[in-house]
Amino acid sequence: MAKAAEYGLGPNTYPRGWFIVAESKELDAGPMAVRFFGEDLALYRGESGKPVLLDAYCSHMGTHLTASTSAMIVKNGLQIEGDSIRCPYHGWRYNAEGDVDDIPYHDGPCPKSASIRSYPVVDNMGCVMAWYDPDGRDPDYEVPSLPEWNDPRWVQWELDHLGELNIHPQEILDNMADVRHLGPTHGAPSEYFENELIDHICIQRQGGPMQLYDTYLYTTTWYTGPGLLLSKQIFAGNTMYELIANTPVDDGVSKAWHGVLFCGSEDVATAEDREAGKAAQAGALEAFGADFNIWANKRPALKIMQLKTDGPFRTIRKWYSQFYAAAGDVAAIRDEVNGVHHTQQMATPSDAGHNIDAGLPF
Repeated sequence: MAKAAEYGLGPNTYPRGWFIVAESKELDAGPMAVRFFGEDLALYRGESGKPVLLDAYCSHMGTHLTASTSAMIVKNGLQIEGDSIRCPYHGWRYNAEGDVDDIPYHDGPCPKSASIRSYPVVDNMGCVMAWYDPDGRDPDYEVPSLPEWNDPRWVQWELDHLGELNIHPQEILDNMADVRHLGPTHGAPSEYFENELIDHICIQRQGGPMQLYDTYLYTTTWYTGPGLLLSKQIFAGNTMYELIANTPVDDGVSKAWHGVLFCGSEDVATAEDREAGKAAQAGALEAFGADFNIWANKRPALKIMQLKTDGPFRTIRKWYSQFYAAAGDVAAIRDEVNGVHHTQQMATPSDAGHNIDAGLPF
């Protein structure tokens, strides 16, 4: 297991960006204790429906706000008030901004020094997504979203929870440049390939025959920031979007999720469409699982013995480093890497008539 400093990514241990921290429906069962970015965190849904993510520990005596199941305030369903949460130990109440706004046995003003960190968080496409910035700054780009999510023709994903893997997310992001693994690992040798970098977005366009589907597969895949991948895929008359998400748990440990949004055959998805969507997600997971198995059985690639015909690993790693860099250095990194990057011996999407980008957010 390697850590961020060993990859030379920048001064920060964890990247800034939007990340999945839970599937939305998980909050239906009540507050959750989660851990990401090397921190214990408290996640809950307020009475308004808003998800809230706070640092986990009450400043009073260090109690985890959402880990208790035995305290009577929890058993009685009285912990959540509006969008605020009460500590299960002494009942101090934290609002969604992380400030103490009520202490049951204290009539004076609540101590401002008791405030804890609150993270920007949204419900989006069945996921709870949180913004993390090591410097505590507000989001500098929007969460990725697909208009098809709310179209009744499309079969929505239920996430595959893939658990934790002892691998730094850098190794996961390397896939965006890695044209040459597609044949040996996935049985889908690429016949054309390119990367394009646009500020916080990293795009991969490629296509070729795929053994798993026994058909030709066209894909446009993009990362919005360091943790959220979406991939438009067209094959055998089907269209779908694949989601692959990684979130740092601790330095060198990642948690992953997976899903597929599948286009049905009718204006409103039928039962047959839903079954086809499940099958498509299972097939995509099988393909992604080959990567997962590789990552679990390799040593860290701190430096890549890159060939010119490999794909632009160094360029994609430089792009990725912007999320670890000091805020003042981000613009220079983007200026250095923005643009289209081709790989030697690979045809380009324009050569191959790749035309599936319509409606995508770049």
